[in-house]
Amino acid sequence: MRTCVGCRQRDLRSQLLRLVLVTSDDAPRVAVDVRACLPGRGAWIHEDLACLDRAVRRRAVPRALRAGGPVDLEPVRAYLEHQDR
Repeated sequence: MRTCVGCRQRDLRSQLLRLVLVTSDDAPRVAVDVRACLPGRGAWIHEDLACLDRAVRRRAVPRALRAGGPVDLEPVRAYLEHQDR
């Protein structure tokens, strides 16, 4: 069981999407870990844009990943929008 950082509901690991922090030269960004096997601390979220919006509003993703500041969540939003098609 994992907890979604957006809606705070507990769900099975197979029902959630894992997010990991990727550091680069510019700003840290969050990557979608589809296979849930990338190294590092992960945050879990439902594959739903509403949960992502709630997580952004609450600033839950940087806190869950223990990032030092704001992170770029555009790759996650793009992934979820692509899945909705």
